[in-house]
Order: sequence, then C-alpha cells, then structure tokens
Amino acid sequence: MDDEFYEDDFEDEEVLENAVLCPTCEDVTSHQILREKEAGRGKDYLLRCEDCTTVHEIQFRAPPLKRVPFMLTDGPDSYMATIDLDSDEWLDTDDVFEHDDMTWRITRLESKNGPLEGIQATNLVRAVALRQDMLRVKITKTRGEFSTPDVLIVEEGTVFKAGTIMEIGVQTWRIRAIHTGQGRTLRGTVDASKIKRMYLHEPPRPERFEPNTPRERRQAWKEGRLGFNPNPILPKEQIKKRVKPTNRRNRKKPRN
Repeated sequence: MDDEFYEDDFEDEEVLENAVLCPTCEDVTSHQILREKEAGRGKDYLLRCEDCTTVHEIQFRAPPLKRVPFMLTDGPDSYMATIDLDSDEWLDTDDVFEHDDMTWRITRLESKNGPLEGIQATNLVRAVALRQDMLRVKITKTRGEFSTPDVLIVEEGTVFKAGTIMEIGVQTWRIRAIHTGQGRTLRGTVDASKIKRMYLHEPPRPERFEPNTPRERRQAWKEGRLGFNPNPILPKEQIKKRVKPTNRRNRKKPRN
C-alpha cells in the first residue's frame, strides 16, 4: 500500500556532542574539548571542530546577578531577605523556590509600575513569598458555649475530612465544618492549603450512646455492644421500685 511507512524512509537523527558554532564551517558542529578553564561565574573552552579540525576558543558567561528583596512570611512572622537571581531569569506568581532550607511560594511580584503576574528578574523591584512546606490551618475550638481560636501547623499535602475525630494534645475534637473561602462544608475531604478555617466541637460523650430503654438494650445486645447476653435484663440499679419492666407490647383486645 502507498500509505505504508518503512524505517528506511526516515533518517536517524544525528546526535552532536558539544555542539557549537564553528567559525570555519559556519555551522553548528560537534567539537572536542581540549581545555577547560574557570573564569569568574563562567568558563573558557578551547575546542577542536570534528569536521574541519579547526581549533578555536569560546567563552560562556553567566548573566549578571540581580539582588532582589523578598518579604518572606512564615505564619505570623515576616522578615526581609535579599536573594540573588540571574538577571535574565523569568519569575511568575505561584513559583516555588527554596531558601534557608525551607520551601517558599511567590505570591506577589512588583516592578516600578506596580504588581505583575510575571516579570524578568532584571525588572523586579520587590517580591513577597509565603512558606510552602509547612502550612498554618486556623481553627476554632468550641466546648459548650465557649469558643477559642487556635492554629495547627501541618505539612504540605495534609488533608482533613469533616466529621472525623482528631487528637490535639491530650484533647479529642470532632471536625464539625471546614471553611474553604467559598463556603462551609459539613462533609468531604479538603486539602490543608485550601482551608480558611476549621471548626472543631467537643465530641459527644460515650454516655450519650448508652442504651436506656429495654428496646435500646435489646438492640445493643444484638449489636454486641453489651457483650454476650442471651437473656438481656436491665440492671437492678436502673429498675424503679414496684415497677416490673416488660419487653412485650400490650396487645389490643379483639373487637366483639
């Protein structure tokens, strides 16, 4: 068929080592490195073209550095730091970088004309970044009629699910709701980076779930929550005097 392709119809792609422009060949060719020398933030190379054997020098220089002031915010603490960037480096908001053994995310870039979403480092005047590897989750803990604000420090990638029980120190709390900025959710899983505030309530006490009536005790016995009891009977301390508990419902008398 005419539409069939054969391997012979395609030439193998040629891979060049140390490919640079040769002044004699006036083309990009493969070169052999004869000498390499450090020169400041760059290097000087003595090369031999493998096509015409011409020996020539080439210099590689890193772009000049631009010292940019960064406002780094780690929770409630912020401080200024000067970071050296290549002048031709391009930065965008939400870019992530490392500094002082911590990970940061750029939230604001400023030029002489105001904030921008992206900018070259040579035109950058000031930048703001938030710590990214550790997240601060604001919480409100409610016990009875009293509520207290607090903050949880969690690792990046931590998720929380509404309705689950969690331990904070020696206290136990239940996640009542999660606020994401777009509204509250009473169920579902939310990443810590998207949480604006999390609301915690004191979990119900175990006494609340204890069976009180004969019907509840029978159901609890069936579920195995009361252990093995083939003939469930209410404890004597729960039986009122002169009252005989019965598990049978009163049957209606048949009509004549």
